[in-house]
Amino acid sequence: MPRFEELEVGQQVAASEYKFSRDSLVRYAGASGDFNTIHYRDDIAQAVGLPGVLAHGMLTMGVSVQPVVSWLGDAGKVIDYGVRFTKPVVVPAHGHALVKVVATVAQLDAENRKARIDLTTSFEENNVLGKAQVWVQL
Repeated sequence: MPRFEELEVGQQVAASEYKFSRDSLVRYAGASGDFNTIHYRDDIAQAVGLPGVLAHGMLTMGVSVQPVVSWLGDAGKVIDYGVRFTKPVVVPAHGHALVKVVATVAQLDAENRKARIDLTTSFEENNVLGKAQVWVQL
């Protein structure tokens, strides 16, 4: 488990990559109950003006916090998490979409031993989440 005293603003604390395939989207749809056709049918996604089948926003949000949870070793240390969805993750019919996540210390609250960890979640060199912030209690 990380120690508050060892953290510095600007320090990268975790990074991971995730591959989303159409199979991933089907599994997530089954687990979440979100069967919106934009997540599995190209024709429907394109008919509503999207560039193709999109990964579920909550799937992207969920995997984005995972590097922080792994770094902490305890999901209970996450006390607040929020994001803004800024760009879609388009998942091809064959192969996968590669989502990269980097977690960096952005703010330290010494009095309460809390840290704000900012996430950079990218797909094809574009940030797909804005203001992705995780507050952790150490």
